[in-house]
Amino acid sequence: MSLVLAKLLEELAAGRLRVVDLTQPLSPQTPLLPLPPQFNNTPAFKIWELSRYDERGPAWYWNAFETGEHTGTHFDAPVHWVSGKDLPDNTVDRIPPKKFVGPACVIDVSAEVAEDPNYLLTVERIRQWEEQYGRIPAGAWVLLRTDWSKRTDPTEYINLKENGPHTPGLAKESSALLAQERDVLGVGVETVGTDAGQAATFEPPFPNHYLMHGSGKFGLAGLSNLDQLPPTGAIVIAAPLKIVGGSGSPLRVIAITP
Repeated sequence: MSLVLAKLLEELAAGRLRVVDLTQPLSPQTPLLPLPPQFNNTPAFKIWELSRYDERGPAWYWNAFETGEHTGTHFDAPVHWVSGKDLPDNTVDRIPPKKFVGPACVIDVSAEVAEDPNYLLTVERIRQWEEQYGRIPAGAWVLLRTDWSKRTDPTEYINLKENGPHTPGLAKESSALLAQERDVLGVGVETVGTDAGQAATFEPPFPNHYLMHGSGKFGLAGLSNLDQLPPTGAIVIAAPLKIVGGSGSPLRVIAITP
């Protein structure tokens, strides 16, 4: 074993490093992104029992389940959006696994979102963060802390009004900066999707999806516990299921942090 890996195990065992779960529970109650009725919506998570130490299987318990690729805490691959459909290695089974691991840059805008649920992360706010914590490195996960995941009521979490959902996200210019000038792995959010709730009305529609995935970058949606991470210094591991041709996947996101 290398000295680096041995040191990692030692630090974890001693409690000097912690493993933080950034994943929301996945169940039939998991909130879903509501699309207009003319489009196919993702099915709710469904789980059913196959056997539980009974006549269906005397010594084992197991379940079957079905759901959409983009349900709950999930990974968005480049092929998920039309702008990334022709890129190489754009499906979850073809992405090099080293790209699932990277340093976390946590930008805390929870105070702004408490005042405005439609808050958009601006380039100016990113530059303010960089003045304090240093330039966002290539290959980083940029995580937008909004504390939105603390809305445990599904109705409040989706925050659907007559004109659609009202949730925070990123301004188009911020997505372009992160994807094209900072060369990040991708962005992670606490909301049901990586675009703001009103992003269907933006130009282009859903600009974070369009710009991130068109640049070969990824998305992490439905994160939680970002308030347990420092602005820098944590490592995030976000590995989707290896679905052949998959556009995304529910996943278990963990962070290793001091």
